Amino acid sequence: MKYDVKKEHPALYSPSSKAFSDVVVPPLQYLAVEGAGDPNTAPAYAAAIEALFSTSYTLKFASKARGRDYVVAPLEALWTADDPSAFVSRDKTSWQWTALINQPEWITADDVAAALKAAAAKKPNPALLLTRLITLDEGRSIQILHVGSYDDEGPTLARLHDEYMPQNGLTFAGLHHEIYLNDARRTAPEKLKTVLRQPVRAALSPH
Repeated sequence: MKYDVKKEHPALYSPSSKAFSDVVVPPLQYLAVEGAGDPNTAPAYAAAIEALFSTSYTLKFASKARGRDYVVAPLEALWTADDPSAFVSRDKTSWQWTALINQPEWITADDVAAALKAAAAKKPNPALLLTRLITLDEGRSIQILHVGSYDDEGPTLARLHDEYMPQNGLTFAGLHHEIYLNDARRTAPEKLKTVLRQPVRAALSPH
């Protein structure tokens, strides 16, 4: 059986679209590229995505040749802004991002170094120089499946931040995390499926 992170962790990759779910995310490793600016127009974002996928497929084929095949995971991203309301207002020019693709636990830093070298030899890309292997340990998180355009996420995020979290005594404990379950280039905006995740912790109760 091919390893597939979506099947290995269904609670993390297939949440309900009807209600927020409370999950515990174990430490997972990712290829990551950091940058800033509007993801729709920033050349750095397009270069980062290309670097992540070319490296991920190079890693997959090398691993398959060694006898362990797997499904390349979907694109994910961490998002932050100096003013968190920039996500609800969709002020994309002020966003900072870390684009991610999950990697199986047996992929090593040496594997990544070899794959980056091979990917660069095939097609130079400045973002390959920024690509690194990281481990994210998000722990307790609240998430929901958003179906529709990325620009329609605002009301759901407002509900999470302003209603669900305060009502449940929770506060922020990490960056806003999105998982893109389909390819935006080949999918109608109203059919896009995106996991919206927010790492949380118990808020300090007022004395």
